[in-house]
Amino acid sequence: MSARVTCSVRHRTLACLVAVGVTASLTTVTQSTAAATARSPARTPVAVGSGGAVSSVDPEATAIGLEVLRRGGNATDAAVATAAALGVTEPYSAGIGGGGFFVHYDAKTGEVETIDGRETAPKAMPREAFLDPTTGEPYPLFPDMVTSGAAVGVPGTPATWDAALREWGTYSLSQALRPAIHLARRGFVVDEEFRKQTLDNAERFSAISSTAEVFLPGGDAPEVGAVFRNPDLARTYAELGHRGVDWFYTGSVADEIVETVRNPPLSGKTELPVPPGHMTAEDLAAYEVSWPEPTRHDYRGHEVVGMGPSSSGGTTVGETLNILERFDLASMGGEKALHHYIEAASLAYADRARYLGDDRFVDVPTEELLSDDFAAERACALDPTAAAPKPVAAGNADGDYDPSCFPGRAPGEDVVVDRPDTEGPSTTHLSVVDRWGNVVAYTLTIEQTGGSGITVPGRGFLLNNELTDFSHVYDPDDPNRIEGGKRPRSSMAPTIVFDDGRPWLVLGSPGGSTIITTVTQTLVNRIDLGMDLPTALAAPRAAPRNTATVSAEPDFRATFGDALSAYGHEFTTSEEIGAAAAIEILPDGTLQAVAEPERRGGGDAKVVHPHR
Repeated sequence: MSARVTCSVRHRTLACLVAVGVTASLTTVTQSTAAATARSPARTPVAVGSGGAVSSVDPEATAIGLEVLRRGGNATDAAVATAAALGVTEPYSAGIGGGGFFVHYDAKTGEVETIDGRETAPKAMPREAFLDPTTGEPYPLFPDMVTSGAAVGVPGTPATWDAALREWGTYSLSQALRPAIHLARRGFVVDEEFRKQTLDNAERFSAISSTAEVFLPGGDAPEVGAVFRNPDLARTYAELGHRGVDWFYTGSVADEIVETVRNPPLSGKTELPVPPGHMTAEDLAAYEVSWPEPTRHDYRGHEVVGMGPSSSGGTTVGETLNILERFDLASMGGEKALHHYIEAASLAYADRARYLGDDRFVDVPTEELLSDDFAAERACALDPTAAAPKPVAAGNADGDYDPSCFPGRAPGEDVVVDRPDTEGPSTTHLSVVDRWGNVVAYTLTIEQTGGSGITVPGRGFLLNNELTDFSHVYDPDDPNRIEGGKRPRSSMAPTIVFDDGRPWLVLGSPGGSTIITTVTQTLVNRIDLGMDLPTALAAPRAAPRNTATVSAEPDFRATFGDALSAYGHEFTTSEEIGAAAAIEILPDGTLQAVAEPERRGGGDAKVVHPHR
């Protein structure tokens, strides 16, 4: 545990802390707001203007991205800088201990390219990784496997940042990390959401000595209004920028990560089992991002471009919209359109469970899942007057389709695939457009809120628990079965929508498997139901995922619940679904950046040159 220091807040720098004799690991320091230099910036859900825009869940991160744009950086530079800042202010959702998916549009070439920076299972990960060896039964997911080294995949975020900057950026990795280094040292003001997330994870965090030291200083979550500093993370970022990404995967910090995964630093203060993991130095050294082809499909004259496998986001958003395109939602309005949305999403989720996984290991029929003929046949299973019993069956994506049907008949369907979805809801998303028209949609995560709960000692960042996204019981017919070296299926859906060949809308969201429904419902609201982007994004949400009941926000149930129940839909309440961040390029080139007004405490959207 680090000793207390007497440096003034103004001079609480790394040099000062060392000067007063701190020899242990530099851990997080909290101070009262009155004494601190950090401030709590206002959150702005909508900003309109020119010169570039950034939208994210956090005002500190958005401000850093915007400053990069102001100083001449491009969309990639700003995206990496914003993501690094989110690793400071949203450490339970994202950071260098996790992974994500990066979608980039190049205004000069007109190309869209994507980076798959998803975490990877260690080569030695056994099929029985989530089975209790004493009983042969699956561990309870929460908290036995969520808080474990066995759930930690090889992180992909540092490699993603490096690859994106090398391919499209003008900043070096060191330059892109500098604002986040300053933020980690200076600190940010704790809000109610940060304290709540810390308290929600207090038992898990207290089980790991290095995590409790950083995130539970003095044995409690930081108070609202306190300033939260993370000098360990600042030092790690500084070394990453100076030494380069190879240091993370083959240098001293790689050894520290492996040791932490294989021997989690237990505090002995709880009875959580915290099973050790299987990661090796060779697993880290072998990590590489991949560059999959983006998914593409047409929806009512717009081209929707998204993320391909190992994410299921692009195909499932795409299939849902393709099914809905068979129906005139704009003429329906209200609950009838939402009934069609719920049924179409359920069909697409059935196909997701049947076909989607890491396409380096399983044959994913991406082209078929996004074909209009497959969507037409699947639309035959959608009854406009009644909800089908859930779960519905998966379709046959074999290229032999019969779309000559009428709604209500379901030809050629396969067996029902009913596999529990365990994807964690805590992720973050950012959207960026620069002055030259380059666009980035970037979703990144450490999985569960707080990831694995395991902080690398002295490094200030949490490791992911992404491997819990695999199916927990090995089934050779399951495309998301556990295999060493494989990437677990994701729902992350960073998306760019084009109108007449030009970028029109960029969006994405956190939310685990509800990411897909959040992106889809926002697009339906905007394109079909006539809402402007702020209204489309703020509207109450439901998350149909081919389950017996539909998760829905309280406002959604209050507004549409009774009418949709008449169709046969059943609901459970979810307080919040998603936390989207989006930017629309208006017809005159003006940028409208939009973030959540309330979910997760509200996001923040900014433009370089605001318009009145």
